[in-house]
Amino acid sequence: MSKEKNPRRVADNEAMAKLRMLKTSPQKLNLVAGLIRGQKVEKALTDLTFSKKRIAIDVKKCLQSAIANAENNHGLDVDDLIVAEAWVGKNLTMKRGRPRARGRFGKILKPFAELTITVRQVEETS
Repeated sequence: MSKEKNPRRVADNEAMAKLRMLKTSPQKLNLVAGLIRGQKVEKALTDLTFSKKRIAIDVKKCLQSAIANAENNHGLDVDDLIVAEAWVGKNLTMKRGRPRARGRFGKILKPFAELTITVRQVEETS
């Protein structure tokens, strides 16, 4: 009497990877995620490798994880993958502070973000 298997969250020709607790603001992360949306995975990996943004390293790790999930868990062909979706969400925000002049308190917010990347296999129409 085991439980039934959970249904897949994505289609049969898709795979997904998620990173949580990235130490950057969602706004900055979305700039890097926007670079790779809709691109072939080879081009996206190249763009992330040569990006000057610090968070591009973590985005590249997430993309590589999604590619590995597609290949190993779902049997998809790596050469036909594109980045179908890359979306960013908020996570927690640490509240810190600093003493300021005349007994006041300067609020410092340290935001965290999360990233979800979905890759999809598309057939080449040449």
